[in-house]
Amino acid sequence: MDFVHVSHLKKTFAGVTAVDDINLSIPPGEIFGLVGSDGAGKTTTLRLLVGALKPDSGEVSICGLDIRRQVEQARSHLGYLSQRFSLYEDLTVLENIRFFAELRGLPRREWLPRCMETLEFVGLSGFINRPAGQLSGGMKQKLGLASALVTRPQVLLLDEPTTGVDPVTRQDFWQLVIKLVAPHSSVSTSVDGEGDTRRAVILTTPYMDEASRCHRVGFMRQGKLIAEGTPSSLRSRLEGRILEIRGTGLQILRQSTLSVPGVEDVRLFGDKLHLRVSPGAAQSVIETLSSAYSSQDVHPQVRQIPPTLEDIFISLAN
Repeated sequence: MDFVHVSHLKKTFAGVTAVDDINLSIPPGEIFGLVGSDGAGKTTTLRLLVGALKPDSGEVSICGLDIRRQVEQARSHLGYLSQRFSLYEDLTVLENIRFFAELRGLPRREWLPRCMETLEFVGLSGFINRPAGQLSGGMKQKLGLASALVTRPQVLLLDEPTTGVDPVTRQDFWQLVIKLVAPHSSVSTSVDGEGDTRRAVILTTPYMDEASRCHRVGFMRQGKLIAEGTPSSLRSRLEGRILEIRGTGLQILRQSTLSVPGVEDVRLFGDKLHLRVSPGAAQSVIETLSSAYSSQDVHPQVRQIPPTLEDIFISLAN
């Protein structure tokens, strides 16, 4: 059974469609990434899944429970980490996680060991008496994750969990997420006891390097899911069609390259250009560019490279 099943989900606000006919099926043990720019509908989708918003149409089931008709039962299987830190800054780390445990009706004999195990898992066991307002941004995100995990949910919804934190904290956070879906992880077992440790994770992210870590990725644009698949299957859509140019005067090179036959799009990627070419045109474009650059006495490096997820997203969003 899929832990999350979404069918034809739609939501509008004042005539603007925020989520448009979304369909998803997320099995246990999977990390699914929703990727898109601001306003694409990612956060609204998560809020619909958790039951914070009512859809205009469509169905959502969590572990076989309808989120509209069986909302409390469905939510008992959910853990949710919102985009902004929403814990109580004047309470300590332990008091915050205790609050969420007791809110779900856990008695002291259960919440205290669960809280300590979960804080140990996220690396905050040494800070139980520190006020949440005195935590760093990364530690706040870990506390938010701990609060979402204390009830041992089977489905975890994470809304841009690493936005605004440093690269080391991002890496640490991702290691925690990966451990959460590992079926035989000793860390996962310590959090969940001896029962079923499988989880499904749905997260939103604006970072393509994070999307590459997901088992499957869904690209969203203007409320629609425009593509979905494993990172490798998505990248294969442009296999053999991405060229990279390195050199000086990239803005000038970009303008001149756009007129080359076979070139469909040119984008600046930091200190290099990425060219998307039509199928089968890579070699002829390389030869044309090399000839043109030689006649102009400029010597940028042109080579074919594997496509990135960002290349795929740009091609789909055009």
